[in-house]
Amino acid sequence: MITKINHVGIAVTSIDETLKVYTEVLGLKLKDIEVVVEQKVKTALIPVGESMIELIESTDPGSTIAKFITDRGEGLHHIALEVSSIDKTLAEMASKGVAMIDTKPRGGVEKSKVAFMHPKGTKRVLIELVES
Repeated sequence: MITKINHVGIAVTSIDETLKVYTEVLGLKLKDIEVVVEQKVKTALIPVGESMIELIESTDPGSTIAKFITDRGEGLHHIALEVSSIDKTLAEMASKGVAMIDTKPRGGVEKSKVAFMHPKGTKRVLIELVES
């Protein structure tokens, strides 16, 4: 089911400003910047070994990320776990009674399929399930 940590999502007000820390200070390389219209965000993907850091900037003041930053400030937003089959994983979560934000997959970065587990059921950690 879970194959690896796909990425760690960090909510930021400015990808351009934050990216400097990861590229200029830490020497990491930017893989791609992508807008995910469905989620009202712009993302920057920074590979680190087999996983990535995903910087997430809101493209709409009413988006989930904008609300997160208003309520909590910039910082760690979620941990994304890669799964071999999002559909099978969602069925398994339903059979276990796990609280989910998404009961069906939605579009993510790099044409992935994603679904979020509700933080109330994961001890306040937002977990994203990702099928690449």
